[in-house]
Formats: sequence, structure tokens, C-alpha cells
Amino acid sequence: MWNEWLDTIWAHYNFLGSLAALALIAGITIAGKKLLFMHPELAEMRRRNKEEDKKRWKKDKYPPMIRSSQQVGKYLNIVFFLLLLPFCVTFEAQPWWRIPLDVFVILMVYDFFYYCAHRFWFHGNGAMRKVHAVHHQARNPSYLDAHYVHPLETFVGLGGYMLTVVVLSAFMGPFHLATIVLTFVIYFQLNQINHVYFDVPRFPFKTVNWIVAKHHVHHENMHKGNYATITLLYDKLFGTLD
Repeated sequence: MWNEWLDTIWAHYNFLGSLAALALIAGITIAGKKLLFMHPELAEMRRRNKEEDKKRWKKDKYPPMIRSSQQVGKYLNIVFFLLLLPFCVTFEAQPWWRIPLDVFVILMVYDFFYYCAHRFWFHGNGAMRKVHAVHHQARNPSYLDAHYVHPLETFVGLGGYMLTVVVLSAFMGPFHLATIVLTFVIYFQLNQINHVYFDVPRFPFKTVNWIVAKHHVHHENMHKGNYATITLLYDKLFGTLD
């Protein structure tokens, strides 16, 4: 019985699918940035962020905290792509509508989890408020501040996304490779974009400008709203849109 159970589990282990997801995520991220920064206004925004980041990196508090946070992220990614994701990803063809639906479900379930954790835990009255206060030292964040996060907060945020994928796949079945790639890229990039200095209030960047502005309001102090990280839907629903 035990051997049959193990055979069933390992029959769903798709390491090639996980490896393909990792390669596509890296490739899309690198190629996407190169293409986007060919636009002169985006290139200018990148230049301004780099200037601000150089000033921040010279402060003693930045390098050790960022490196510690990146270490946590590295180990989480190793566990996720090596041990967990292979059970959650498939190459099997699916109806065209399944991929956008699964992407929506994963991101909105995660965003609800993060909204609750951010609002009631990180901005509550316990020890996690002090942990989150490290990130909130940035009152007017630039790109580097997306990474200036306490390692424990990195564990909760990134680990929460990964756990969402694993738990949902247990109920919905393995997700298509495209679903995994799209959700990871959207999750990771939005969490960086909403911290950058960005001032391009024109089409087609007006929405990005609005997202960034809303998160910068959140960083003004520890008493502001706008807790969600993917969309601000839950802030709108629960009256915390600031």
C-alpha cells in the first residue's frame, strides 16, 4: 500500500515542467526588461531609480538586510522549483479559457491572503509590525526598496505565493506550464513595480502610474491603507482604499 502511494505521488513529479517554468520565467523577465527599457520614458524612469538606489546602497542598513532577504528568497525558490512545483505543473493541453481562469484564481486567492496578512498582521500590534516597519522606513521608495524587506517578511510574502500554488493545485489539479509562468512573472514584477519611482501619467502607462502612486501612499506611514499587492480590489471591497 505504501509503495503504491509513493508510486502514485512520483508519477506526478514533473521536474522537466518545473525546469521549463524556471527557464521561461527568467527568459521572459530578461527579454521583457530589455524591450521595455528601449522606450525613452521608461529608460528615463530606470535612470532616476538607479540614481536613488545608489544613494540608498551607500547606507549601512541596506546591504545586509537586502542580502539576508535575498538568501531567504533563494532557498524558497530552490525548495519550490525542485521539490514542490514538479507536482503542480503539467505540459498537458488544456482548453484555452483554463489558463487565464487559473491565472486569475491563483493571483486573487494569493492577494486575499496577502491583504489579510498585510492589514492585520504586518500592520497589527504584534511583533510582525516591527518586522514590517523595516520595509516602511522607505517613505518615498525606489526600486531598491522593493528588496529592502526583513527576511521573515520575504518568507511570508514569497512563501505565501508558493503555498497558494501548491494548495490550489491539490484541489484543481496540476496547472499548465503557461499558468505557472504567467502568475510568477505577474506576482514578482508587480511587487517590484509598485515600489519604483514612476511618473509617466500617459497612455499606455497611466495604469502603472496609478498603481505606483497608490502604493507610495501606503508607504507614507504605518497607518495608511492600500494593503493588497496584486490589485486593490480587496481594499475597495473592505474600505481600505486610501
